Amino acid sequence: MKLPMNRRIIKKKNQPILPRGKCAKKRTLDRGIKKIRTTKYYQAEESNMYGTGTKKMLNMLILDILREYSDSDHRLIQQDIIDLLKTNYGMDCERRAIKNNIVSLIEMGYDIAAEKGYFLKTREYTDAELRILIDSIFTSGAITDKEAHSLVKKLEKHSNKYFKSHVAHIHCTSSGKNAENDNVMTSIAVIDTAISKGKKISFSYLQYGIDFKLHPKRDIKYVVNPYQMISNKGKYYLLGNYDEHDGISHYRLDRIANVEILDDNRKPMKKVKGLENGLDISKYIAERVYMYSGESEHIRLRTNEKLMDALIDSFGKTFRVELGEGSDIYVDLKCNPEAFFYWAMQFGQNIEVLEPESMRSRIKQASLSVYKKYKD
Repeated sequence: MKLPMNRRIIKKKNQPILPRGKCAKKRTLDRGIKKIRTTKYYQAEESNMYGTGTKKMLNMLILDILREYSDSDHRLIQQDIIDLLKTNYGMDCERRAIKNNIVSLIEMGYDIAAEKGYFLKTREYTDAELRILIDSIFTSGAITDKEAHSLVKKLEKHSNKYFKSHVAHIHCTSSGKNAENDNVMTSIAVIDTAISKGKKISFSYLQYGIDFKLHPKRDIKYVVNPYQMISNKGKYYLLGNYDEHDGISHYRLDRIANVEILDDNRKPMKKVKGLENGLDISKYIAERVYMYSGESEHIRLRTNEKLMDALIDSFGKTFRVELGEGSDIYVDLKCNPEAFFYWAMQFGQNIEVLEPESMRSRIKQASLSVYKKYKD
């Protein structure tokens, strides 16, 4: 019987006619074997060419090599990159692939120079910027030595092996003044969330005992309205309002532990004494040399112009200067009285407080007390 066209089986030379079902299975099997053989062939070729990596990863691996091993003084030729791919990633690669992938990286926006070798011209941070950040971390008293080293390791990933060798000695140093509270990072994250949500927080506030260890200052937790976290002279502070007071309070973040966000909304900033008009951080810090809380007052003093560096370091450029006789100058500034008292005692031989009389009298009494202790 003549089959319809769609059912017609065409017999090839020396090939038996099989029933429909068996024929379809054979064709499927043949195609599957061919596909497996082809796939294995290409996999073998790719394995031989790229080792443990894949072709898609190649440009990123080349970029990592340029980041780690290149700069303007250390340019990599194609063979250098081929050798590093083999050493670091077990990957074999041809010169043509190196060139093509670098061109691709340049088209993607990476600033790669291709003169007398390849090197990465632009990075997220310059070496000078990284050095400043690293030095700042190690001189900060807000975090532990362990946290400082961990942060520096992360920053070093933005440079190359040559920069790392220049700052390796810093890892061996420790000021001994770093914080010992290993909850600082957690506290910062929780407090930041509370500030964003406008919620109160509670926490334990710590102080050192004679055993040189931190202990809770009191059994009951502090309940505080948090407004801002600021850094001043290597220390990190929380600016807030203690529920039982009207004004601003300062809390060292390396003394804070067990922070919890409360359900209660924090007190509006405009209802806090000293924050009615908002918070000008630069001005606030300039008026509080040692981060004492409380209102500032006007102070007038006489000193020598040689003290200008110390004045600006301590009070910024917010004070006013009048010329006196010779090299004398008169300075008018605003500062927290407690903070200024300790500053004045530090520079006692080089300044004379003129106003207010209360500050002048207090410094006089303190000076007499010191004199009596050293009097023969």
